[in-house]
Amino acid sequence: MPVLISKDELKNSMEYFEKIHQVQRDYLNYWKEHTLWHKDFWVALALTILPWLIWVLIRKRGCEARLLLAGGFGLIIATWFDFLGIVFGLWHYSGRLLPTIPTFFPWDYSLIPVSLMVSLQFKPHINRFLKAIIFSALTAFIGEPFFMWLGYYTEIKWSVLYSFPIYIVIYLITDRISRAKSFDAL
Repeated sequence: MPVLISKDELKNSMEYFEKIHQVQRDYLNYWKEHTLWHKDFWVALALTILPWLIWVLIRKRGCEARLLLAGGFGLIIATWFDFLGIVFGLWHYSGRLLPTIPTFFPWDYSLIPVSLMVSLQFKPHINRFLKAIIFSALTAFIGEPFFMWLGYYTEIKWSVLYSFPIYIVIYLITDRISRAKSFDAL
């Protein structure tokens, strides 16, 4: 059976891996010295934990699985877009909660999914397109600038205007997921 990847390709790939690994080691050292246990670390930790605690208190009982599925989708999409934005040099984050994840953990793993879930359960009979526009406007035009002001988020080749339609689509898809009729017993 022929080899799928040649030894030269493996060698070239390993060279890139070594460069990435060295950058990660350097960043870990920077993070330990300049972020860990500093003010921005504690704020990021609070922004990760508090939204989930609030959601536990205000969630609609009996709809947790449906909301968590929709919120989980929002988490995955937000994380993926953040990863792509960083890789393509569109923005970057400072004050990361964890040095191993290239995205802003509180935003992708807490604020986005929790705000989606709260919005979905709040007045569910309001027009979903109106709710998507409101969610997107709050997230893109208030949330992102607020994190820029705090210093956590820096736009390089991006604008909140680009984020606005993306958040609308994310909201509409999560709304559709939350309304799925396929939640039967196992």
